[in-house]
Amino acid sequence: MCRNIRPLFNFEPPVTHEEIRAASIQFVRKVSGFTAPSKANAVAFDRAVDETAAVVERLLTSLATSAPPRNREVEAARARARGAKRFSRSPTTEATPPGAAPSGRATRDAVP
Repeated sequence: MCRNIRPLFNFEPPVTHEEIRAASIQFVRKVSGFTAPSKANAVAFDRAVDETAAVVERLLTSLATSAPPRNREVEAARARARGAKRFSRSPTTEATPPGAAPSGRATRDAVP
């Protein structure tokens, strides 16, 4: 899944139309490969965003769950913690070149 597209279902307060549209724009950008379409493709791009947003709204209104709604602040804090863990660097990580063991030897044994 694209990193910028976030789950939208089962949140309190419920998802807004703006959040659905933002996710739709990210999806269409990812699929089309355009961050900003040319003038020639703008109409098709905008139509795809509108259609995607409509489908997502229909999907979200038709889904059902017995789980309690998730809290946006709690989920955001969890995402920040995952990001901090993922992007934190230890001193050994920075000193070790890719493909090398911490001792500096290559990770694969050479075949004689």
